[in-house]
Amino acid sequence: MTINCKGILVDLSIPKVMGILNVTPNSFYDGGKYKSKSEILYQVEKMLLDGASFIDVGAYSSKPNADFVSETEEISRIVPVVELILKHFPDSFLSIDTFRSEVAAIALKSGAAIINDISAGMLDEKMLETVGKFNVPYIMMHMRGTPQTMQTMTNYNDIVKEMLFYFSEKVAAARKFGINDLIIDPGFGFAKTLEQNYEVFQKLDLFKILDLPLLTGVSRKSMIYKSLDIKIKDSLNGTTVLNTLALTKGAKIIRVHDVKEAVECVTLFNKINN
Repeated sequence: MTINCKGILVDLSIPKVMGILNVTPNSFYDGGKYKSKSEILYQVEKMLLDGASFIDVGAYSSKPNADFVSETEEISRIVPVVELILKHFPDSFLSIDTFRSEVAAIALKSGAAIINDISAGMLDEKMLETVGKFNVPYIMMHMRGTPQTMQTMTNYNDIVKEMLFYFSEKVAAARKFGINDLIIDPGFGFAKTLEQNYEVFQKLDLFKILDLPLLTGVSRKSMIYKSLDIKIKDSLNGTTVLNTLALTKGAKIIRVHDVKEAVECVTLFNKINN
């Protein structure tokens, strides 16, 4: 199970860690934390040294009810950061967290390696065509609506069955545009209640039927801190527990704010599984 990142085959049979870098003023956990060039480079270097295989750069907060950000604003935030990181860490694989094809295209031209789309092409009809043209790996997430409306769209008859149907449709559409390397993300916290998040997590094994690498992103999310009745800053331990369980259920990439601890999870998981 490999994905092609800029001509290099990355083997996902050993799970990988994706570090989160939000260059937004309002992300739910680290919004506004990385403003200056030195802060960005320090954090990227730390994540790479801690063992991150990918850095996921986002310039549009997709937390529930997040403020709308114009395409121009998103581009002006993300492109200088991509260029800055690749100037100092040219061998790093940057994933771009965007649902807009124009943002994706400009970031890929600037040297990014992966597109991570919360809407699986639903919010921009040109996204699949763009990703296919650049021939890069594409992470497609499950959600409904937009970040502004998704939490009103949590009515499902059978959530996992509906998600599997959603992914099978999205995968078929992506294949038509020649997208070879697809990764699926169940979208914890997106158009799902607290209970639904845990139902999906419990049934993660069922997503193996799609025969695609699975990415999970639970890092410091409300499904952890609300369940434990703690503050978000105290949610690392809960994150580690769920990351470990996700690995046992087949996750090949875990997307996190805290890379060192996630890499330790993967290392110990591999010890058990070797």
